[in-house]
Amino acid sequence: MNADELLDQVTVVLVTYHSAHCLDALDALLAHCPHVVISDNGSTDDTPALARARWPQATVLEHGRNLGFGAANNRALAATRTPLALLVNPDCEVTPEGLRELVRVANGMPEAAIVAPQLEGAPGRPDVNYRWPSTAWSSRGPGAEGPACVGFVVGAAMLFRLSRFEGVGFFDERFFLYYEDDDLCLRLFQQQRPIVVWPAVAAVHRARGSVKGKTPWKSEYLRGYHHAQSKLIYTAKHRSHAKARRQRWSVLLGTTVALPLRAIAWSPRLLARMAGRWMGLVRWRLRG
Repeated sequence: MNADELLDQVTVVLVTYHSAHCLDALDALLAHCPHVVISDNGSTDDTPALARARWPQATVLEHGRNLGFGAANNRALAATRTPLALLVNPDCEVTPEGLRELVRVANGMPEAAIVAPQLEGAPGRPDVNYRWPSTAWSSRGPGAEGPACVGFVVGAAMLFRLSRFEGVGFFDERFFLYYEDDDLCLRLFQQQRPIVVWPAVAAVHRARGSVKGKTPWKSEYLRGYHHAQSKLIYTAKHRSHAKARRQRWSVLLGTTVALPLRAIAWSPRLLARMAGRWMGLVRWRLRG
């Protein structure tokens, strides 16, 4: 099978939100891909228009508001017609040859639900973006030196074989941001649908680089808010409501004590994120 035939089997799926600054770096991959779906969560920086102009082959879904990461991915997956889909964050760089290799691997392992590359914080600096399910036991030791079957991979770059999600579904839309990949991987693991990490393929992930709006403090606040909410939703779903309540009180106490210290140390970014976490914890109680 030649290179073009490999790329014809896969749709590249991106969720964007104020991500126009990422488009130049993404062109190295998307210019070679015949199937692209961009799911835009209400960007105000012309991301949809710029994407259409740059990649005429792409389907651009404009939701007009922020649906959340998992929900926007679900809309894109519903529009995907190829057997494989590469879900990749706008701040994650995958080369065309890296994607071809992931497709080759997936074709050789048709039972695998997900094949994931090795994430790197910078070229040549690998991160351990995989582990066993946290609900089972804590993973230890160095990163994989070769292909490995795991229980979780970070959602920044994942190649899905869509047929292997039948009976499992895609993302639980109760998770607006964070933990949606933990939840999905755990459900696949419980159904014995293999998740494989392939370290020979690297993807550079410039973490937290997808969003570049006019209000960075607000973005940090929302990160903290949704991380706190999603953590408790995950615990309640996969452990127990009682454990989630105990976890909420523990983290809320620690955050309340730490907030004044963070204000004294004066890091606006971290202070905004911590304030968001505090509010997310408080509001989760109201929702519960």
